[in-house]
Amino acid sequence: MPHAPAHSTPRSDTVDGSGFAALGVPAPLLAELNSQQIVDPFPIQTATLPDTLAGRDVLGRGRTGSGKTLAFSLPLVARLTESNTPRNARRPRALVLVPTRELANQVHETLAPLASAAGLRSTVLFGGVGQNPQVAKLRQGVDVLIACPGRLEDLIGQGHCDLGAVEVTVLDEADHMADMGFLPGVKRLLDRTPKHGQRMLFSATLDNGVDVLVRRYLNAPVTHSVDGVAAPPASMTHHVLEVVPTDKAAVVRELAAGVGRSLLFTRTKHAAKKLARQLTAAGIPAADLHGNLAQNARERNLAAFASGDVRVLVATDIAARGVHVDEIELVVHVDPPTEHKAYLHRSGRTARAGAAGVVVTVATTEQRRDVADLVRKAQIKPVRATVRPGAPEIRTLA
Repeated sequence: MPHAPAHSTPRSDTVDGSGFAALGVPAPLLAELNSQQIVDPFPIQTATLPDTLAGRDVLGRGRTGSGKTLAFSLPLVARLTESNTPRNARRPRALVLVPTRELANQVHETLAPLASAAGLRSTVLFGGVGQNPQVAKLRQGVDVLIACPGRLEDLIGQGHCDLGAVEVTVLDEADHMADMGFLPGVKRLLDRTPKHGQRMLFSATLDNGVDVLVRRYLNAPVTHSVDGVAAPPASMTHHVLEVVPTDKAAVVRELAAGVGRSLLFTRTKHAAKKLARQLTAAGIPAADLHGNLAQNARERNLAAFASGDVRVLVATDIAARGVHVDEIELVVHVDPPTEHKAYLHRSGRTARAGAAGVVVTVATTEQRRDVADLVRKAQIKPVRATVRPGAPEIRTLA
C-alpha cells in the first residue's frame, strides 16, 4: 500500500487479536487483523464496537487519526456477513460517504481487506476521473460502496445506482462534508436509503448542520466521544515563530529541510504550487496537493509523500483533508488559518496513532494579534520565539 496504515506497528508482543475478540469482532475479521499485526483497539474502537456490532446507530466523535476508519469498517463488514443478503447489480448493501477522493481511497485501503476476508466486494466512487469503470463495477454488483456525494448523485441520476438495498450507512468526517457545502447532497442521498438500516456518523464536531443530520437520520444513537477536537493531543507540541516578512521564505525553507516527514499548509492553491516548486529548486524535494491538480497527479503526489519518496507535502486545507498518513513529524502553518477549527484539523495530521508531533505556525509581525487569538480559541499554549534564518530554534524544530 502506498502509505502507512492506521496501526503501523503492533502494540503488544503477542499478536492474538484478543482485544478485538473481547469486543465481539468475528473470527474471520480477527484473522485479517492478525495478519496486519493490528492487535490493540484504539479508544474509539473500544467505545463503539460493542454497540455497532449489535446494530445500534452510533455517533462517534473523535479527532483525526484516532482509529475511526477501523471503528466503522469492522461492524459494517460483520453486519453484512451476518445478514447474508444476496449481492445485486447496482444495489450496494452498505454505503460509506466521505468528503474527498483521497479519503475515499484511504478508507477503501482499510476496508477492502476486511471485506475480502468476508467474501464481500467493495469499490469507490469519486469525481475527477472517468465514470465508465465505476459504472462497470456497480453493474457487476458490490456489497460496500465508498463514495463522495457528488459523483454518487450523478450516477444515481443516470440510473447506474440505487440505494434502496442499503443495510448500513456510514458518514465519515461529517464535519468536513459540512464545511465543504455537501450536506444538502448528503441529505438527498440518505433520504434514498431505507429508514430501518443501521447508521453510523463520525465527526470531530457537531456544528455547521451536522447536529441536524444526527437528529434527522440516526435512530436513538449511542454517542461516544473520544479525543474530541476541543483540544489537541498531549503528544503534540505547538510553536509560534514570529518573523519579519522578508525572512519568512528562508525560515520556511529551513523548517522544510529537516530529516522527518513534513506537511506545510498554505491558504491558496497557487501558493501551494509555488512553494513546492521553490523548495524543490532549493534541493528539498516537495510535492503539492490542491484542488487544481488532476486526480492522477493528486494520487501520485500523495503516494510519493506516503512512501517517503518526497518528505515534504505542501497542501491547501481542503485537499489535505484526504491526508491520512502516519509518522508526519512536523506540520507547518506557512499561512496561519483564519479560524481555530482549521488550525486543529491541520495540526491533527501529526501526532497520529499515539506518535509525537510538532506544529509550527510561521507568523509575521503583522499577524501577531490574529495568531494570538487563534491559539487562544484552540486552547493551546504555544512556545513563542522571534527568529531570523539560521536561528537555533529552527534547527531544533526541524
